[in-house]
Amino acid sequence: MSLKTKTTLIAVALSSLLSTCAVAHSHTSVELSPQQSKAETANTESAKANALFEAIFMENVMASPVNQTYLGIKQDYDKWNDLSEAAADAELARAKDQLARINAIDITQLDEQTTLSFELLKARIEQTIADDKWRYHTYPVNQMYGVHSMVASILINQHQITDESDAKAYISRLNATETLLAQLQTALEIRANKKIIAPKFVFGYVIADSQNIISGAPFNDTDKDNALWADANRKINKLDISEDKKRALLAEVKQALITKVKPAYQQFIAYAKTLEARADTRDGAWKLPDGEAFFKNALSRTTTTDMSADQIHDLGLAEVKRIHNEMRLIMKKVNYTGNLQEFFTFMRDDKQFYYPETDVGKQAYLTEAKALIDNMETRLDEVFKIKPKAALLVKQVEAFREKSAGKAFYDQPAPDGSRPGTYYANLYKMEAMPKYQMEALAYHEGIPGHHMQIAIAQELQGIPKFRKFGGYTAYIEGWGLYSEYFPKEMGLYADPYSDFGRLSMELWRACRLVVDTGIHDKKWTREQAIAYYVDNTPNAESDAIKMVERHIVMPSQATAYKVGMIKILSLREKAKKQLGDKFDIRDFHTLVLKNGPLPLDVLEEQVDKWIKQQVI
Repeated sequence: MSLKTKTTLIAVALSSLLSTCAVAHSHTSVELSPQQSKAETANTESAKANALFEAIFMENVMASPVNQTYLGIKQDYDKWNDLSEAAADAELARAKDQLARINAIDITQLDEQTTLSFELLKARIEQTIADDKWRYHTYPVNQMYGVHSMVASILINQHQITDESDAKAYISRLNATETLLAQLQTALEIRANKKIIAPKFVFGYVIADSQNIISGAPFNDTDKDNALWADANRKINKLDISEDKKRALLAEVKQALITKVKPAYQQFIAYAKTLEARADTRDGAWKLPDGEAFFKNALSRTTTTDMSADQIHDLGLAEVKRIHNEMRLIMKKVNYTGNLQEFFTFMRDDKQFYYPETDVGKQAYLTEAKALIDNMETRLDEVFKIKPKAALLVKQVEAFREKSAGKAFYDQPAPDGSRPGTYYANLYKMEAMPKYQMEALAYHEGIPGHHMQIAIAQELQGIPKFRKFGGYTAYIEGWGLYSEYFPKEMGLYADPYSDFGRLSMELWRACRLVVDTGIHDKKWTREQAIAYYVDNTPNAESDAIKMVERHIVMPSQATAYKVGMIKILSLREKAKKQLGDKFDIRDFHTLVLKNGPLPLDVLEEQVDKWIKQQVI
């Protein structure tokens, strides 16, 4: 099916290529001085390089229908990603070809910004090629994410239906679920034959989530509609077409759900149960083939540093001790006379700190979270000179995935403005969402955290799309955690309990350094890891269980937060010390955000350059 493109991304890319060619082949009769000639050469070579960067970005996007959907592109709106070995081989071949084309660029002829783009893209492609050796060291389905839950998530949250062709694409994706899940099963079996199977606990979540996707009407006789069926009805009934056409489209949706989606998931569930029987309870990356080298590489990619597992573990222990001491000061402010552990128990168990486990309680949480974000938005001029254009929505995690999803997360907006950025709060268990953590959580996921950073990156002008839409976990999550911290300097967290919540969130990330490396490097058991969180934080045990299970299926990922935050803070302190009265936090924040996501070492280079420029 030939589908239209809702956004102008492809047109922009083609326009960029055409305009670049026009620049590259333009002629002038004006005689240039050597300095002018050098500048003209740099402009021309930089234009060519940026055209190549855009072409490479679009090659990668157009190889992934799911990524196209996230970016609002509808060319392959009726398809899913190809999960076959042939597709993975093609991706590797594409990366090697792209590296050869990148290496043909004469870097000495590029301007400063294009040189930075060159270095970032070359490093990224080289890492993609190098990391192919770890192609199978993943768990394609788990409780955090996976193809099984992605189907419903993409269709409900990203697949917009604005006309009849969009609805047809939705139906095609439903029908294509059969092939997608068959490919997923093949991918899982390849890994299983290599002794790479997720730990046993994972499969209960995967099976339950998959069963949820095929529960409700029209799959069975019930008053409650299935999430996909309800979504299709809502979107199709809003279309400006005849009632007959709406009924016909919905009949096709129902047919696809019953004859394709349900059997596909039933087959996948049956296979997942066989994997569950073959799985064991060993949790660390050390159990994987060449697991020690794999985890070392994972830490390097996640933190964009050369820190060892031991260094990260020790940093975590030191940070836990520091934050515990700051918490004791909060205890004094609120006149609590017990010890820290007793204070944790008080904060964890006292009902005053929780909304009720009711629909009213959940709505109250969402309302207050939005109010916190709205208030911060009114004060952004105090700390920023740039702001995102994209709107931010606060939303509850959907029922079909709330049991297994994380505490909170953020989905990026569509580049064309058709979909806002979304802060998802998981309200499955209100005991895991205390009021005193709400402020820090809202700042992290919303404003000035992920929404500020990611939306601004997407809206930047003059840098290639791979930098706008790419990311480095330590930078992104480091900014998120830093964004929890600096509102305190603005006079927020006025309530001592809320400030305790901020510290408890930071403490949680410090514990992650200890536990992630504990599990994957030091062979901690699941029980040891859970106990560390329970003993050292005020969070509910259910929180600790979810976090440990996340560590297990995403080795190294959770180390990014504190490593990134500490680097941003240290760079800020360096700038303040060297610039003195010339330091303006608004300019520092602009500097951090204006280049899009960066590896931490590259961010440091940018800050050092900025300091020198200010001093002169």
